[in-house]
Amino acid sequence: MTPSTLTVLGLETSCDETAAAVVRRSGDGAVTVLSSVVGSQIAAHAPYGGVVPEIAARAHVETIEAIAGEALREAGVGYADLSGVAATAGPGLVGGVMVGLSFGKAVALARGLPLIAVNHLEGHAVSARLDADVAYPFLLLLVSGGHCQLLAVDGIGACRRLGTTIDDAAGEAFDKIAKTLGLPYPGGPALEHLAKGGDPDRFVLPRALLGRKDCDFSFSGLKTAAARLAEGLTTNAEKRDLACAVQAAIARQLAERTDRAMQAYAHAHEGRDLRFVVAGGVAANATVRARLTEIATARGFSFTAPALAYCTDNAAMIALAGAERLALGLTDGLDAAARPRWPLDEAAALANPIHVAGRKGAKA
Repeated sequence: MTPSTLTVLGLETSCDETAAAVVRRSGDGAVTVLSSVVGSQIAAHAPYGGVVPEIAARAHVETIEAIAGEALREAGVGYADLSGVAATAGPGLVGGVMVGLSFGKAVALARGLPLIAVNHLEGHAVSARLDADVAYPFLLLLVSGGHCQLLAVDGIGACRRLGTTIDDAAGEAFDKIAKTLGLPYPGGPALEHLAKGGDPDRFVLPRALLGRKDCDFSFSGLKTAAARLAEGLTTNAEKRDLACAVQAAIARQLAERTDRAMQAYAHAHEGRDLRFVVAGGVAANATVRARLTEIATARGFSFTAPALAYCTDNAAMIALAGAERLALGLTDGLDAAARPRWPLDEAAALANPIHVAGRKGAKA
């Protein structure tokens, strides 16, 4: 290895996956994923139809050491070969975040390694760079169970928010509607499977924020309307059609807001290559991908989405974000705090806060 090559252990525990990965970043920015291990908690949460924070945190405590060890073994490296350790420090379920961050601090202290406290959203922002040559800057749609944002990404630590959800995230809407249809957890993939062959026009669902011309999202009205419709359904055909209608409605809203953001982004980046990236768990949905691909093509943007393994929460994206920060000399002290909320664009969050004290909603 050349001195500029960085090998980073990444740790991700922000929700219900205990994940560890080792990523190597060369001096020219080339990325190699040496290992990516994800310990799923689906079986533990399935009886409750969703993630139970206390169960998730305890599971992280029980498995984090073993999963980190497995990631190192698969990568063929030891702690002595690492350049640094990166751990998710938020946003997320704070009990889980504390587990991974504390383990990362212990490794950094014991081995004399730099610690990088990574924003989980920044991990998603760089996730497409794990298996594709995606240069900065690019327009990002981050769409998952807890997050739904449009961001102009100029580089590490340089993200500008163009739009965000004012209530529920798209992935949360998928999961909650799936639950009302009696589908198993996790609901998003189950709803996508049920929707195959359905009629998207059988049910009329509300369209949110039609009077606004910004890039913000809202899925709470859709979620409520679909839940009420689901209560009266008795046949599998009816449920299939409702699932198809919900999926089409979510994909439509994502495409409409993305189209607006693309127009503004293209105007601001006239004469430059236009790149569009979609990341997060909902990016694995085939209908959503198809609609976004159509919009990107029509607007002259290249389209990139991470491999399916990197769409959902994983530690490889955390390791890469950590490696890119480390390459810039950005590290954190052992007093780095676990943060349940942590916006990528701090200035936009302060100037136009979506969530205020006492109000529940998406994680960022």
